[in-house]
Amino acid sequence: MSYQDMQSPKINTAFIWLISMTAACGGLLFGYDWVVIGGAKPFYEVYFNVDSPTLSGWLMSSALIGCIFGAMCAGVLADKLGRKYALIISALLFIVSAAGTALADSITPFVLYRILGGVGIGLASTVSPMYISEISPADRRGKLISLNQLTIVIGVLAAQLINLMIAEPVDGDIALDSWNVVEGWRYMFGAELIPAALFFVLMFLVPESPRWLVKAGRHQEAGNVLGKIGSGDYSANSLADIQASFTQETTKFSLSDLKSVKPLLIIGVVLASFQQWCGINVIFNYAQEIFASAGFDVNDTLKSIVATGIINLVFTILALPMVEKMGRRTLMIIGSAGLGVIYLIISGMYMMGIDGLPLLAMVLVGIATYAMTLAPVTWVLLAEIFPNRVRSGAMSVCTLALWLASFGLTFTFPFLIEAFAASGSFLFYALICFVSFRFIWLYVPETKKLTLEQIEKNLAGDKLVCQNR
Repeated sequence: MSYQDMQSPKINTAFIWLISMTAACGGLLFGYDWVVIGGAKPFYEVYFNVDSPTLSGWLMSSALIGCIFGAMCAGVLADKLGRKYALIISALLFIVSAAGTALADSITPFVLYRILGGVGIGLASTVSPMYISEISPADRRGKLISLNQLTIVIGVLAAQLINLMIAEPVDGDIALDSWNVVEGWRYMFGAELIPAALFFVLMFLVPESPRWLVKAGRHQEAGNVLGKIGSGDYSANSLADIQASFTQETTKFSLSDLKSVKPLLIIGVVLASFQQWCGINVIFNYAQEIFASAGFDVNDTLKSIVATGIINLVFTILALPMVEKMGRRTLMIIGSAGLGVIYLIISGMYMMGIDGLPLLAMVLVGIATYAMTLAPVTWVLLAEIFPNRVRSGAMSVCTLALWLASFGLTFTFPFLIEAFAASGSFLFYALICFVSFRFIWLYVPETKKLTLEQIEKNLAGDKLVCQNR
């Protein structure tokens, strides 16, 4: 099928955006659950009497254990039950986790419910972009998958705003009997129940992925879904291309199938790990420590965290059209090099004792760069580069790598700050960005405006050479 056959006049734009936005609600809950703990941290640590970097890091990173497990299960669930029902399960996990964390009276149930929410994150972070990629027309797939990143950012900003609205002003030290410590942090976690319940209900209304339906042998149902997405010959042509992508291989996935896409899997694992180890998520997870080291008190920190969320949202919106216009590879190159330079500047500012607004400005520039490049494009590429027959399994492996990297990043940051201070930590992240820049320049392919089946043909075999190099 030619690119011209898939132009917008034949596409049901309202329908495709509606179901993409519904699936992307998984990203919203991912973002909220991921960041809400940063605003609650100063208060639940007092409530639980957290007095060591090890325990602090464990409470912050415990959800990542669930993320890892969720990512491991995502491929199997998405293949066995379908993309739709895997997302319904993730919504249910978000509901249980939000309620349980908000009601926890000791560290053990707090951690267990955070881990359960992490399983939901692991599922949603894998399956939401996968589902959107499989229902999207080629000429707008990048924009629609980036919508998942936009909802993640909205979830992040929502958590920051809700934390700010709930928390009462702090005058001096945080008292054990203050409202923030006794009740406030519970409302921060509990507020997630509303979007989680909405996501759970709405997912029952969306269709299943047509590519999964073909893989399951339900060709007529796949054709019906494609007919709702596009008129004219869109359904027949798309269905024929999807069916052809399965003719030479079994539709049943096994781990041995991943050997045939080993070069692409290497690219995916590296990109997924780099999205975490580029260091930007540390700003969200440990904003209190970063802004405190820059001279901000608790009240100023909560406001500064909201500023980071607003910048993140604005520049993610700006990134939506750029993914299709500039291409995935170009944005990844700009992002990795740009963050490397920004981190060098931030490191130098810490060394020279420059804090306050100048430091906050550089942090915001870093977030803007990340939001326009690495944040959305990584998920787009992971959802595009793998063949239909192994997409769920390969994405599960890549997302597993992402959460393993995230766990290492989040758990080790307090020790990194203690050992090397903020200047040394950002210097370390700058080095990672420059190494990743080299990898992206050499090996990451361009995939814009190609169907998933065309990408599969172009990347078939053991090629690991970027065509644009």
